[in-house]
Amino acid sequence: MKMTTLAKIRYLTCASLLLLCFTVLAGPPPATAQDWVKTGTNLGVERIRLALADFKPASPDPQTPALKNTFDTTLYRDLSSAGIFDMVSKSMAPTVAPGSPQEIRLKQWSDAPANAAMVAFGAISVQSGRIVVYGWLFDAKNEQSPQVLGKQYNEAATQDNARLIAHRFADEIILRLGGGLNGIAETKLYFVSSRTGAKEIWAMDYDGQGQHAITHLGQISLSPRISPDNSRIAFASLSRTGWAIRMYSMDLNRLISWPSAGGTSLSPAWSGDGTKLAFSSSRSGDPEIWVADAGGLNARRLTNFRGPDVSPVWNPKTGSQIAWCSGRTGLPQIYIMDSDGGDIQRMTDGGYATSPSWSPNGQFLSFAWDRKYGPGAPGGQDIYVMDVASKRWLQLTHDAGRNDFPSWSPDGRHIVFERVEGAQSEIWTMLADGTDQRALTQSGNNSMPNWSWK
Repeated sequence: MKMTTLAKIRYLTCASLLLLCFTVLAGPPPATAQDWVKTGTNLGVERIRLALADFKPASPDPQTPALKNTFDTTLYRDLSSAGIFDMVSKSMAPTVAPGSPQEIRLKQWSDAPANAAMVAFGAISVQSGRIVVYGWLFDAKNEQSPQVLGKQYNEAATQDNARLIAHRFADEIILRLGGGLNGIAETKLYFVSSRTGAKEIWAMDYDGQGQHAITHLGQISLSPRISPDNSRIAFASLSRTGWAIRMYSMDLNRLISWPSAGGTSLSPAWSGDGTKLAFSSSRSGDPEIWVADAGGLNARRLTNFRGPDVSPVWNPKTGSQIAWCSGRTGLPQIYIMDSDGGDIQRMTDGGYATSPSWSPNGQFLSFAWDRKYGPGAPGGQDIYVMDVASKRWLQLTHDAGRNDFPSWSPDGRHIVFERVEGAQSEIWTMLADGTDQRALTQSGNNSMPNWSWK
């Protein structure tokens, strides 16, 4: 029996949700394969078939066509990338674009060839230098009471705002139809780029648009991590005194103070409430995992083992666990522990595993893993996702360069990561089941992406 559109939505609601340190030479035996993990985009549920009509131009202003094209293109890309829709091809959509509820003929959209369950449409105009958009989402199968969503937007008439309005409308649609999870169209990605010479911290929209430098230090900077409230970026930077944690205020557009206690400090990570920062530091000799207040005070050590401990990341759901990478048994492996340093568990059982990232619902870890590490060994470094409770894993990338530094989207449906092919490193994105892989950067060398919390 096929599920109705509302039943699918209810189902989705229930089902959704170092490199500087390691120089060791040997490791434990290879892992035993676990061949599947169910993620937010691999639930066995038929996707909602959604049609998007090109928005109707509603003003003679000469800016309207260009802004409409940007809006239409961005909105379609946002909805196509969401991971929950079966988008109706533009070639199968009715030729007449409705600009209001009075103009839409639902049967044209619900019947073949469109066969849409839902349809989004609206009108766009430019009035007195402002872009005005009216958008609706209708249930194409419900002639009596079809409206699911109706929104109005009004911003200064710029290309950036045409994209912004499209992002906002896409997120409203995804929220209504995607099980109550907020969309990601307005989120940001932070990453390292060397395109201006030194490795600086950069930012871009989730879809790769709007790429721009944040820092201009002229030094090597790594591992950017945006705070949960998007107000600060913690990262590691190399200065004359060595590697240290730096803090950049997005509100003040400048560095702010963060204390250093000597040694090498790397790989910062924010707790979900934004009150604490975990990081790796060799201030006590061996690189260990430390935790401090957001301002860098009251630092305390969590690990105390021979061998480097780096790349901590908090369980964002509970804040009570930390995953990290440790070389205490030889080659680096992924571990988890309580946030006070207790109850340590090893998660990977062989190979070379690095760069853990915890899913927003706390159920999964993603990480980079070369399961057959060694000279002449088959395979390579790929992105994996593991169910924390069962330790079952799924390989997401295959036979395409060296893949590293995964980071989850806040809706848990997407993962951004770094891919190195030859001498070129770029930022890629994919759905959390490994499908729909595509590059977001094409200029310079780009690495270590981090997805904003919201």
